[in-house]
Amino acid sequence: MIKAQLRLLIFMCSFSLFAQDYFPSNSGVKTNNSNYMAFTNAKIYVSPTEVIENGTLLIKDSKVVSVGKSVTIPKNTTRVDLSGKTIYPSFIDIHTTFGVKKPERGGNGPQYGPSRSGFYWNDHIMPEQDVMASFKYDSKSASELHKLGFGVVNTHMPDGIVRGTGALIALNNDADNSLRVVDGETTQHFSFRKSVRSRQSYPSSIMGSMALLRQMYDDAKWYADGNVNTRDLALEALNENKSLLQIFEAGSRANLMRADKVGDSRNVQYTIVGGGDEYERISEVKGTNATVILPINFQLAYDVDDAFLASTLSLSDMRAWNQEPHNPRLLAENGIEFALTTHGLKSRKSFKGNLVKAIESGLSKENALASLTTIPAKLLGKSNLLGTLKTGSYANFLITSGDIFDKKTKLYENWVQGMQHVITNMSTKDIDGEYNFKLAGKDYKLKISGSTSKPSAKIESDDKSLGTKINYKDDWVNLTYTTTDSTKKEFVRIAANSVKGNSLNGTAILPNGSEYTFFASKVSGSDSKDKAKKNMTMSDKKESFMSPITYPNLAYGFADKPKSETLLFKNATVWTNESDGVLENTDVLIKNGKIAKIGQNLSDRSAKEIDASGKHITAGIIDEHSHIAAASINEGGHNSSAEVTIEDVIDDEDIDIYRNLAGGVTSIQILHGSANPIGGRSAIIKLKWGEAADDYVYDNSPKFIKFALGENVKQSRSTRNERFPQSRMGVEQVFIDYFTRAKAYDAAKKSGTPYRVDTEMEVLAEILNGERFISCHSYVQSEINMLMKVAEQFGFRVNTFTHILEGYKVADKMKDHGVGGSTFSDWWAYKYEVNDAIPFNAAIMHNAGVIVAINSDDAEMSRRLNQEAAKSVKYGGVSEEDALKFVTLNPAKLLHLDDRVGSLKVGKDADIVLWSDHPLSIYAKAEKTIIEGVTYFDIERDKEMRKAIKKEKSELLNLMLQDKNKGLKTQPVKKKEKELMHCDSMDNHNHN
Repeated sequence: MIKAQLRLLIFMCSFSLFAQDYFPSNSGVKTNNSNYMAFTNAKIYVSPTEVIENGTLLIKDSKVVSVGKSVTIPKNTTRVDLSGKTIYPSFIDIHTTFGVKKPERGGNGPQYGPSRSGFYWNDHIMPEQDVMASFKYDSKSASELHKLGFGVVNTHMPDGIVRGTGALIALNNDADNSLRVVDGETTQHFSFRKSVRSRQSYPSSIMGSMALLRQMYDDAKWYADGNVNTRDLALEALNENKSLLQIFEAGSRANLMRADKVGDSRNVQYTIVGGGDEYERISEVKGTNATVILPINFQLAYDVDDAFLASTLSLSDMRAWNQEPHNPRLLAENGIEFALTTHGLKSRKSFKGNLVKAIESGLSKENALASLTTIPAKLLGKSNLLGTLKTGSYANFLITSGDIFDKKTKLYENWVQGMQHVITNMSTKDIDGEYNFKLAGKDYKLKISGSTSKPSAKIESDDKSLGTKINYKDDWVNLTYTTTDSTKKEFVRIAANSVKGNSLNGTAILPNGSEYTFFASKVSGSDSKDKAKKNMTMSDKKESFMSPITYPNLAYGFADKPKSETLLFKNATVWTNESDGVLENTDVLIKNGKIAKIGQNLSDRSAKEIDASGKHITAGIIDEHSHIAAASINEGGHNSSAEVTIEDVIDDEDIDIYRNLAGGVTSIQILHGSANPIGGRSAIIKLKWGEAADDYVYDNSPKFIKFALGENVKQSRSTRNERFPQSRMGVEQVFIDYFTRAKAYDAAKKSGTPYRVDTEMEVLAEILNGERFISCHSYVQSEINMLMKVAEQFGFRVNTFTHILEGYKVADKMKDHGVGGSTFSDWWAYKYEVNDAIPFNAAIMHNAGVIVAINSDDAEMSRRLNQEAAKSVKYGGVSEEDALKFVTLNPAKLLHLDDRVGSLKVGKDADIVLWSDHPLSIYAKAEKTIIEGVTYFDIERDKEMRKAIKKEKSELLNLMLQDKNKGLKTQPVKKKEKELMHCDSMDNHNHN
């Protein structure tokens, strides 16, 4: 109701005689021209699938009256003969910020509470925001869009996680908002990015944005059911806007999948703004059932003249340049509906060129036209008004010289709501082309381009380029160029008339005043499409070449996803991690993803035999504490972030997955960071290189959460240390407060009375009920004791202390509490609270009866965990078998996965490693790393892949050099450093 009144006020503020005929006129005559106009003899695209040759389009006021081959034309109709011309419906851009000023940043420093009252508790949730409140029509921007063929745009405020409603605007420069605003409330907009106008710290990560959206939907339902006594204008607006098209600006294929995941969890189907990389996982994108709003912001080729810089380019970046133009085609071929947008372009001028490139890469012109007309019209619920030239629709159309998707086609006029916007004067003769002329005994070559819009000319003689200026108006050409004598500043002037566009006749005046008759003849075919085709080189045809897509789509990806095999390893040394110990000259049979048999002289006709003589087989290495394969690690906006989960932000294209496989790692726990005492939920995954993100997660995965103690959570090194807690005592009170609240929440839930669903409390209640386990970042013995006491006070136990570098001081208490220790092998003194760390820590805890694991917390160390485990043999005299268990069976026990992985036992998952040498040796290499019978790493395949990568990069480099040699724009090579995630890694402010 409030927003409806606001829109009415905005419309009333627009005083125009154009549409509001009940307004009095005091500035001139009031009569409007409302005659019919008929555009005859044109090729008319009524829609992408309906074309009329030599047709007539009849319009009156702002609408189409009739269209067809035989149209009855009323008297007093203005006729326009468009013989040889083509008419198209004008384009629609469904995702713009047209007429909306970019919001300004609202100060510095953290803010932990909302700045508004009467609205939702988070400033970044603004569904009540109405774009019309800040909309101001921009004629200059509209004119730019006219030149691209757009007649209507949907605009919104690009700020916040929930951004409010959008509006549909006709780009009619001759009207006011009373006519231009087709619909003041069309869409509701979302993103993962926070509002720049608020300093509220939460959320500070992508996973925080996802959790906030889920909680918002739960709260909106609770509010709609009448369970809240106070008003929340934001939730009211959110519920009111449910019927609108829900547009989510994702910006990448990975975030597209994340947005859809949020929507699916709350039964919301988003229309998603993609990133142009959807082709990498086309089947997964199709599975979302989402319509994609598709940017075509294709990358430029890299400037690879510098061989050293070129060598730093990643294969994935090089492929992106080559593959992106094929994205629209692949979406269309896979039945994924999409609408094209100018969103994301640094310059709108590149839109037409990129659209042509997409068509050259296989997108059909019918699909291209539909993506700019009928599809966005349908999404907006305006098919009766927009997207076609059917009777009753708006008179929004383009007049062109021919095929609108041809590079050389000229756009003459863009009509919006029956109003003409001239782009190129149709009466201006096209004189583009190459000419030859002779003057005062010298031969010259003249090249003219852009004659119907912004003419330019170039004159050459004796292989010298002469400074040339041109003016072209009313069929007369005025040329000025410098003489061939560069020591003199002398000019030749020419005035000539174009004759049918194929020659120039006139007068030339030399610097000495002598006049000559001037005649220039156009070189035959110099302006024809046939010439362009005839002169097309192999480098021009590169558009049709697409580098192969792999899984994942970067170096070392698979051409086809690998499948489980039946494998029989013969004569290996087998480290069972079971009572059988280490078995010599033993066979291992893998079948149906499981360990089928272990013994000697095994056989299986269906198996692929592998000679493992002199080699060792172990269970796959398990890293209890890792931060690889995640796009986000910390949600530090609050002192508790139990509502977030790493499962939302798994990065299935992290090259460290492959590198870990090369080190024999098969499973990891991706832990939330240590930004707050109560962190987010873990993701326990198998390193199934090439699979989609969600397929990495263990089936029926145990539930874990990260807690943290010490310097990080009390922000010892922060320059803005304003968030509670600021002391170790405060950390304890955070735990007590949250578990007290969780206990009350759980009781209310179990009582059967209505309750507000709170994801954060749900997760903490799972801990109280023994359904979720804690891995706690820890260093100092006093805090370790504190958390065990808090846990015992609330009736649960801590599952694992990770890092636990003072564990040797409290090993007995850990044993009594029943908590495991996952530690570093020999890290110490890298910050104050670890000064007492010793390399004997793992052995001492192990000897005290604590389940001990060695972890990495580091993308590089995780590749050598077998060597890290071996250090415990040196520091503490742990047996070789027990040392190996520190990175296999023991972490499996800590993660409650030892019934599936961690040892070689019949019936367990076939997650194994074939080593070239003793698995604790620094000389051992993982030759094969197998997960559930699928070989994800093979050292021989790796060698072949290195050759293939080198070859593919060379081919792509050559194509880039060809682009530069043709004079096309390039981008500089910028060396990229991969960010290695750790406990203290934070997302950037806007989660891009």
